Amino acid sequence: MDHSPLLIDGRVHDLGDGFRVRRLLPVLQARHVGPFVFFDHMGPATMPAGKGMDVRPHPHIGLATVTWLFDGAIRHRDSLGSAVDIRPGAVNWMTAGRGIAHSERTPPAERAAGHSLHGVQVWVALPQADEETAPEFHHHEAGELPRMIRDGAALTLIAGTAYGEASPVKVFAPMFFIEATLEAGATLDWPAEHHERGVHVIDGEVQWDELTVPAGLMAVQAGNDAPPLRAREASRVMLFGGAPLDGERHLWWNFVSTRRERIEQAKADWQEGRFDLVPGDDEEFIPLPVK
Repeated sequence: MDHSPLLIDGRVHDLGDGFRVRRLLPVLQARHVGPFVFFDHMGPATMPAGKGMDVRPHPHIGLATVTWLFDGAIRHRDSLGSAVDIRPGAVNWMTAGRGIAHSERTPPAERAAGHSLHGVQVWVALPQADEETAPEFHHHEAGELPRMIRDGAALTLIAGTAYGEASPVKVFAPMFFIEATLEAGATLDWPAEHHERGVHVIDGEVQWDELTVPAGLMAVQAGNDAPPLRAREASRVMLFGGAPLDGERHLWWNFVSTRRERIEQAKADWQEGRFDLVPGDDEEFIPLPVK
């Protein structure tokens, strides 16, 4: 990344039944922004009664996964025994560290009634010193997260630090992850302490320096000086970034590591059934991809 904002439109994947996911990171021009190495925008989608999302148990290493919903519900289960439904305003933060398996499914009540689903999921690479940390899972309800009002902008600090506030979510390196709703014409400065930054527009349209960023797209930038964002219309955006990563990362399927051989080991461990099972969801799993 250079010091001018760069526009990213990502790739859209249709997962069936009208459920689409736009993958915005990683891309060739921006493999990571601060510690963020992966960014998916899910939906919005409306699922009829009897249908739902079913992400069978699968493994992770070397990262933390973060789920943030605007609409709907997802039931998270993992190999630590965690079992919790996430809904809008709450945050799920799962630290994979040396290895964890988890599943994500539509809860039974929403599946029976029909429901909508809309949200983002990101991966945060762990610092090299913490890549093999013990896995953890933390759920924080909406009332635990800092909320701020700044000149036409309403902000929820999901994780990290920004504007003098700190989220209670446990993080491993300097970062910020924010949902912001902006009134038309509102201008928002970036958190001053972070060197790399990005914005993903959920609804509306924003101006960043000379760049117009419409709904569905992302823009990223690095450097000590960051032009402010200006909302061209009422907008909802995700702001994210942090300190530069302490070295490049290899990504393969659901694995992130500084070492290729560690990813090979994780592949073998999943193939040979050495990851712990997910209690309550141990009859299915996603096989290791052939690629």
